[in-house]
This record gives sequence, C-alpha cells and structure tokens, in this order.
Amino acid sequence: MPDGTHDYIVVGAGSAGCVLAARLSEDPGVRVLLLEAGPADDIPEIHLPLAFAQLFRTAYDWDYTTEPEPGLDGRRRYLPRGRMLGGSSSMNAMIYIRGNHADYDAWSDAGAKGWSWDEVFPYFLRAEDHHGGPSRWHAAGGPLTVSEGRSRHPLMTAYVEAALEAGYPFNPDFNGAEQDGFGRYDLTQRDGMRCSTADAYLRPALGRPNLQVLTGARCTRLLFSGERVVGVEAERHGVPAEMRAEREVVLAAGSYNSPQILMLSGIGIAAELEALGIAPRADLPVGENLQDHGHLPLIHLTDTETLLTARTAENLALLESGRRGPLTSNAGEAGGFVRTRDGLEAPDVQIHALPGMFHEEGLGAPAGHGFHHGAVLLGATSRGKVSLRSTLPGAKPRILHNYLATEEDRAAAVRALRVLLDIAGRPALRAHRRGDHLVPRSDSDAGLLEHARRETHTLYHPAGTCAMGPVVDYELRVHGVSGLRVADASVMPTLVRGNTNAPTIMIAEKAADLIRGVTAGPAPA
Repeated sequence: MPDGTHDYIVVGAGSAGCVLAARLSEDPGVRVLLLEAGPADDIPEIHLPLAFAQLFRTAYDWDYTTEPEPGLDGRRRYLPRGRMLGGSSSMNAMIYIRGNHADYDAWSDAGAKGWSWDEVFPYFLRAEDHHGGPSRWHAAGGPLTVSEGRSRHPLMTAYVEAALEAGYPFNPDFNGAEQDGFGRYDLTQRDGMRCSTADAYLRPALGRPNLQVLTGARCTRLLFSGERVVGVEAERHGVPAEMRAEREVVLAAGSYNSPQILMLSGIGIAAELEALGIAPRADLPVGENLQDHGHLPLIHLTDTETLLTARTAENLALLESGRRGPLTSNAGEAGGFVRTRDGLEAPDVQIHALPGMFHEEGLGAPAGHGFHHGAVLLGATSRGKVSLRSTLPGAKPRILHNYLATEEDRAAAVRALRVLLDIAGRPALRAHRRGDHLVPRSDSDAGLLEHARRETHTLYHPAGTCAMGPVVDYELRVHGVSGLRVADASVMPTLVRGNTNAPTIMIAEKAADLIRGVTAGPAPA
C-alpha cells in the first residue's frame, strides 16, 4: 500500500488517468498517487496492434454486458473495457479522431464555458506528435505519437475507391479542416506498435519520486470529512486500505466505473441510493445521459487474402525487421464520415472498414476470408443509464445503452445501412466480393431496421454519465461536495462525432490545467 499521504489521488490509470498522473507530477512539489484496478500492461498482446481482440474477456477486460436492450429486441450486448495500465487505450483500435468542431461549440453554446473548439484545440495539439510534423492542424513533440497505418491492406484501398465511386470525397486528414469524406485513419501507434497513454504519458514519468502507481488496487468508495472528499478506500490483494489526498481526488475510471464509484459513495439519484440503503450525500443525476456509438455491421466474403492469415512467419519477420505489415493493422484501417440527409451541419454517420471478419462482437471465430464495414450513428438521440446492481463494489453495474430507442435513431440506422450497401455494390469492391456473410435479409426499410435491431453492438465509446452541467461544473468539480473532480469521457455533455480516445486525452490535458489553475495559450494560426 502507498507510503504516507498524497496531494492528489487519481483513480483509474486509463486513457485519462495516465495523462493526469503524468501532468500533475510534473510539479516536483506535489505528491501524486495513481490507482489502477487491473494489472500492468506487460503482455505482448497489448502492444501488438492486431492482437487487441485477444484481450477480450480476459483479466485485462472489465467484461461488462448490457441489460436486455429494448431497441434490440431484448438482446444483451458485450461491453469490453480495458482493465490495465493504459485502460482502453491499451485495448482499442487506435483510431485518432478529435471529433467535429461543431461538437465542442455545441458544448459551449449550451453553457460549457471554456470548452469551445477554439478553447480545446490547444490541448489536442499539446498531446500530439504527428507523423507529418507541425502544421495548421497538427503538432509535433507531444507525448502521443499519431502515425499513418503501416498495414495498407489492398482491400482498404479498394474500400476507399468504392466510396469515391459512390460520390463521396477523398479526405486525407479527418482531423484537418473538414471531417466529411473517406480515407485511411491516423492511429495512435509508434513505430508500428500501439502507443497507449501508458506508453505515451505514464512510462516516461515513472522515475519521478513524487509519483506512485499501484496496480491491482480497486477503489471501493470515497472518504469524506464533512462535505469534503479527503481520500479513497481501495482494496488490493483482498486487503482494504484508506488513502488520503490533501488536495483532491480525481476520478478517471471511465463512463461505467466513475459513476459507480460516485454512487457507492452516496453521490447520485437520492431515491435510488436510499432504496439500496446508501445514505445520499449529493442528489445528482449520476449515471444518467449514457451515450454510445452503436455499430451497424455488414460482412462480405472475399477470395482476397485478409487478416485471417496475418500471423505467418513472413509477416512476423516483416514486423520484427521493419515494424510493418498486417500484424501492425489496427483492423479498422479505413472509413469515413457522411451526411445521410440534407440540412445537417456536420456528418451524422461514421464508417469503419476492416480487411477481415469482426465476428459476433469480436468474440466469434472468423468463418473464412471476408471484409467488414459498419456504420455508427454520430448524432444518436437515445440515452441510457448506468446504475448500481448492488452495494458490493465488486458487483458489475447495471448498464442500459438504450440503442435505437428513438424514431430518429431508427430512421438514421436505415439510412446508414443504405450507405454501406451502396458502397459495397461499387465496382472497386465488387472485384473482391464473392458473396455475403452478414447482410440484411431484404433492402426494404423494414428489412434494414430488422438487421439493425439484430446486429447492432457497441463501438466502445460510452460517454456522458457524469456530464458537465448536471453532475460536474465546467471545471469538472462534482456539485455538492469539495475536493473531488471527474476527468474522463463521462463528463462529455454529448458524444463527439468520432472515436473517443483522443477527446478523452484532451479532457485530461485540460483537467490537469484546471487543477493547476493555468490555461493553455491559443493554438497557432
């Protein structure tokens, strides 16, 4: 257990927590304790890009499951989350997307002072070490390496060509001036290997005497003195202990676990806490407003060699000698952003394509050579909820995403599937497509909606359960108590258009400045 007291305790060494611990410990005059429930990131499968799905349902995965989803005809859905140093940045597909500028301006317009695009952009730049060097839209020298993919699978070249044949523009940089169009994704990789926040931020900071990191230490509740949070209770190797923070506790445990810790500590919907025998300390809508990008998949058969046969001696030699080839693939190598109807201010659908079968939520064995593409609804109006199942900290929370719960989302799902089918039918992909493995049973609106209800699963982007405004203020301090902040994707008022790892890192970068009482300078013109 940790020695002495600390100024800051950061709970969760994931995409946000590693950033916070590294940034706060830059000041040698403060003592920082970082707690991680899972183990170290010390097995090869974490660092080899193509191997991430091998971590599903292992000791490195929180392995959550939704409640029966009404919009999916009562089906439950698997929800993997990284449970190790680096968190989900150690188990994701490494796609680097900041979101649309309109996302952050909408936050600001709704009252989130300090969170407009112009105000968050400097934090994206601070984090970034971009393969193209510094430019109007990118920075070099930051902790997080952002690279071009090194797999360059020919099926993904064909996919982008098919999208262009369908009339969509080519986009060489989804993080540049425009988000619309198709191309290959930039990745959080360094020399062809994963660059998690543990790699980028935490590992370089581990030699600091003022930073202590404990793995296998699960936070069970917050400790209070009156209305002030003064530390945490955590369990490590079956032994409970109390750890004190003289300045602040920062929850960075993610959109499922941060609300769970708050509720176990008496911060949540008072009537629901009282029903479980928990005395409320602050009556806040913790766990409400859960949002996610539900993924609508299609899979087609091909005679072209796919990632199914990537693990050959030849490809291993290519990896070892040049850090290139299929083993460096992040799976979702290509894709794009589209607007499925007129009058939208920004894309409402994102597409991910991969040169292989991502079968049965990533849990099933591929049936042969195939390629997968799927769409997510970027402007979904459905809202779910995280709530307690039990007062036991080890009990998994109740998670209901409420996918396809609104008519708007069901209509958007039908439009999104039509986009996928259109691209799949273009000549560039027809040359590779020999049949279908997972497609709608008919192309009618009813048939497409039936497919969406049957096949929708998560794209691993939960957000919103400790939202700015209702739960935390715009400096991420929890309402009704002191000495406590939340800094992870759960504070997003609305989900951004795109993959959430880069925005979560940005939130943590900005949170570190909020805690230190400083402000980033403006981005270069």
